[in-house]
Amino acid sequence: MSGVRAVQEQSTAGASPAGFVLGLDVGSSVIRCHVYDHATRICGSSAQKLESLYPQAGRVEIDPDVLWLQFVTVIKESVKAAGIEMNQVVGLGISTQRATFITWNKKTGNHFHNFISWQDLRAVELVKSWNNSLTMKLVQSSCRVLHFFTRNKRLLAFSLFSFTNQHVSLRLAWILQNLVEVQKAVEEDNCCFGTIDTWLLHKLTKGSEFATDFSNASTTGLFDPFKMRWSRLLTSLLSIPLSILPPVRDTSHNFGSADEEIFGVPIPIVALVADQQSAMFGECCFHTGDVKLTMGTGTFLDINTGNDLQHTVRGFYPLIGWKIGQEVVCLAESNAGDTGTIIRWAQELDLFTDAAETEKMAKSLEDSEGVCFVPSFSGLQAPLNDPCACASFMGLKPSTNKYHLVRAILESIAFRNKQLYELMQKEIHIPVTKVRADGGVCRNNFVMQMTSDLINANIERPVNIDVSCLGAASLAGLAVGMCGFYKSVSYLASCFLPMVFLFPNHRIIESGKPWCPLSSIHICTLLTKYSFYLLYGWISPPPTSLQSEL
Repeated sequence: MSGVRAVQEQSTAGASPAGFVLGLDVGSSVIRCHVYDHATRICGSSAQKLESLYPQAGRVEIDPDVLWLQFVTVIKESVKAAGIEMNQVVGLGISTQRATFITWNKKTGNHFHNFISWQDLRAVELVKSWNNSLTMKLVQSSCRVLHFFTRNKRLLAFSLFSFTNQHVSLRLAWILQNLVEVQKAVEEDNCCFGTIDTWLLHKLTKGSEFATDFSNASTTGLFDPFKMRWSRLLTSLLSIPLSILPPVRDTSHNFGSADEEIFGVPIPIVALVADQQSAMFGECCFHTGDVKLTMGTGTFLDINTGNDLQHTVRGFYPLIGWKIGQEVVCLAESNAGDTGTIIRWAQELDLFTDAAETEKMAKSLEDSEGVCFVPSFSGLQAPLNDPCACASFMGLKPSTNKYHLVRAILESIAFRNKQLYELMQKEIHIPVTKVRADGGVCRNNFVMQMTSDLINANIERPVNIDVSCLGAASLAGLAVGMCGFYKSVSYLASCFLPMVFLFPNHRIIESGKPWCPLSSIHICTLLTKYSFYLLYGWISPPPTSLQSEL
């Protein structure tokens, strides 16, 4: 019942006020706001496309001034669409993409640089250097020896720890090493660091509040989830001063109010949460063993591990799901960096006009005729963990057309889902209770059905897939005592329609026609594995184990 008790306690803490709650999600490609009533019905919405900047190869940034204007606009437009007044809003919950950060001048509030995205690769050489350094090897080996004698899980986690590009840690270290203005501000104790949630809170309160929550802090690579505080070891190793990091608060918490000048009234900010954890909450994955598969810009596979932090060798890392009162819910997560990214790329190549067309295009073929695609614009994450792997089509022939390419792209998403799910089964020793999916790509029935077949599990998909907004709004509703939110959250666990249950049956549900025999699935899986290994080591022979399978 992990996560349920705290929700129940907080939801009954006070009388339910009349009013509306805003659930806002700053994703990697869209910023969206929904207005919810006390029964979590959506009364009004607004969304804007969030543009990323690519100033140099491998660098991904977001203009903070543009983001701020979009943030304010979607709130105003969603409230207007709901036909209500701003003074009827009793709480704002903010969900944000994780590990995208910025630094700014503590006195003036002016930022020193654009947001550095979680997809940014500027620190790739720094990551390699640190992971191969004598210092890291000494830390890991020392922790390994100490764990052998003490069986302390924290020491085990440190013995397995390695830096990744998706961590804030080394991208922030890069900024501190390369931007003189930031170095000077740090020396003068005039520098603030924050992920998007912290910066938005600072802007909304006109600089009076500086904080983050446990879910966002735990994704930075600078946080110690065992001690529930910023890691003194990691910040010391990287020469990152603790003074620039924000205090860490509960996920559902009174963070202050938006300044009256912004929206005309002071709106209480009562929840900050990372987007994947917010989606987990919105999908009602409250129990140990509940699994969430988010397919958005990237793919994120999370499993609720209760109050147990789990760290694995090949790519699952421990996170704080949320903290409400005294209860802390832990997750184990792994990810693939490119999912929606490759769909947008294919659209820009004019392989199709609308992403909705891809399902029909893929289903029009029996198979991809041996064409495989490796989705690795930002490297390959678990289980190969190679930041330098390249995206590639393989198996092209004179007869290959755009339909084959599209099918290969969609299949690659399903195969990556299979890789992550199998890794979870091998390394996280918790029985899976259910699998629920969300994110824009989960609208594609071809991807969903193939994933269901490949992992041999039922997958449930909500009618409204904007669950990050719902999670943020639910956490905000709980903070302001809207009792109806817990009742609605409980109900949501049963509101998955049978028509969108996806069963592992190796056939298209609509027609009953076999779409990919088991033998073909096996062959496709092996071909895709081979393609991944080729790209992993740039044209080198596949491993012996794979050669024997082929």
